[in-house]
Amino acid sequence: MSRNSEGASVTLPTSHFTSQEDTVHARLVTPLPAPGTTTVAHVHTLVIIWRLLPLALSFARDFRRWIVFGVPALRDPSFHEQRAARLVATLVTLGPTFVKLAQVFGSRPDIIPDPYLTALGSLTDRVPPVPFEDIERELLASYGQHPDEIFEGLGREPLAAGSLGQVYRARYEDAEVVVKVLRPNVEALVAMDIRAVRRLLDVVSARWSNPHLNAFRVVVDEFSFRIAEEMDFQQEAAYATAIGESFAANPRVLIPTVVHALTRRRVIVMEYMRGTRVDSLAPLIAEGAIRGEQVVEAVVEAYIQMMLVDGLFHADPHPGNLLVTDDGRLVLLDFGMVVRVDPVLRQQLIRTALAAVSRDADGVIKGFFDLGIVVPDTDVTVIRRLVDVLLRMAFEGVASAEIANRMLTDRTLADDVMRTIYNWPIVLRGELVFFGRAVALIEGIGARYVPNFNPVNFAGPLILRHRGKFFAAMGSDAIAREHIAILIARLAGDIGRVLLDATRQIAGVVVSGLPALLAPFSQWVDPPKQLPAEPVTTALTKVAQTPPLSPSLPSEHLPVT
Repeated sequence: MSRNSEGASVTLPTSHFTSQEDTVHARLVTPLPAPGTTTVAHVHTLVIIWRLLPLALSFARDFRRWIVFGVPALRDPSFHEQRAARLVATLVTLGPTFVKLAQVFGSRPDIIPDPYLTALGSLTDRVPPVPFEDIERELLASYGQHPDEIFEGLGREPLAAGSLGQVYRARYEDAEVVVKVLRPNVEALVAMDIRAVRRLLDVVSARWSNPHLNAFRVVVDEFSFRIAEEMDFQQEAAYATAIGESFAANPRVLIPTVVHALTRRRVIVMEYMRGTRVDSLAPLIAEGAIRGEQVVEAVVEAYIQMMLVDGLFHADPHPGNLLVTDDGRLVLLDFGMVVRVDPVLRQQLIRTALAAVSRDADGVIKGFFDLGIVVPDTDVTVIRRLVDVLLRMAFEGVASAEIANRMLTDRTLADDVMRTIYNWPIVLRGELVFFGRAVALIEGIGARYVPNFNPVNFAGPLILRHRGKFFAAMGSDAIAREHIAILIARLAGDIGRVLLDATRQIAGVVVSGLPALLAPFSQWVDPPKQLPAEPVTTALTKVAQTPPLSPSLPSEHLPVT
């Protein structure tokens, strides 16, 4: 949903869209033939092949200049950029399914290289709205009565128009609500597109096979499952309610209340929430209304709880779905894409995450294999080199000029990690892709509002704050408990260093300023002969010059519950 700086939703003018997006609009509003017939399915597949064939031949020439023989054709960076733009333009003409699928691939740097990754990431699924008369028929079919008999002031212009649904503002029982309605014919269109994509993958896989191609199929399978859920608004209502219950005791996170009495498979009604997009908070921070660190902490804390504790998390984390109220509370919107993480995977993720925060390379390596993301038959020494690279990127590069440059170019540590993975034998599982998207969002927000932000270091204190919940989620996992103990020891050492450094600095200031401070009183007060002033400053100087004691504490003496 697009919102203005005050958090209110705004209508996107039709003139905002390109002619290619108008093609998407045409496919959405044109009645479809029955998708069950073999003839329709075959014709639909042929149309897709016809439009993609020139690009497919171009990619084939990257390996053999004459398709079936010859050396690879020479390609320079400008050629790849131009072809990436053609790819995006072609996908847009194929309709909303391909746009949304391209968005998923745009978040997979492990299988899509630049500049194609960047081009796919630029796609949005905002399209011109279908006429209200079509939406009105959908509402009438869902409720069995005219929508004006149910809602007060139901707007005729949508607040937002996406490839799957359109959102309208209204009032119901004296409360402001939003009404999201599924577009007509969209299920049939999506089903035909997915069948066509699977047929094409079957043909290509029979001739070529490699880890990236296998990952393509994993992405398509995951996408087909997720988009089916996204088109079921009763499922979305259930997810929104469950996540709302999880945060009921957290005053810093708000979840819109679902009006279940009016929610159907193709219509969902929810409380209207006011706020400012999470990437547009600079004016509020400048005014002192909210603190950037407070917002980032709320986002990190919310996603840690959803991903690692509750096992049910908001998997469409873009700035338009996260708002911040005027008093600094976080609002989550749009629960069409929610991922449920089973307890076993959650424990594996917790162990791997704690190993990374504790800089335990062996623990991270084991975590990668346990998570099933390492390509079969890969030598463990290869993964060890990868983990060493990733840990150096996470810890040693934080203060470097390279990291500062990355922040200026809107690249995040998560982006660099994922791009690094592309060149290694790693294929991410579906849930982990959504985790990566969430981490990238968190780091982007943190880099915007917190100086020298590093998500790994920032998450450490929050993990400790919620260690009781982690222990409950881990059960009897002794390895994860040991990692938390190590983390506590490391943080205790960091705190000790800060305190000792501060003590030395304060002592140094006192020493340097003590003569000037006592000068006005020296004419009235004579120092005792048996206690000259010099030893006092000498003693303070020694305190300031005393090297810090080692703050490390044995983990067995630290509280872990």
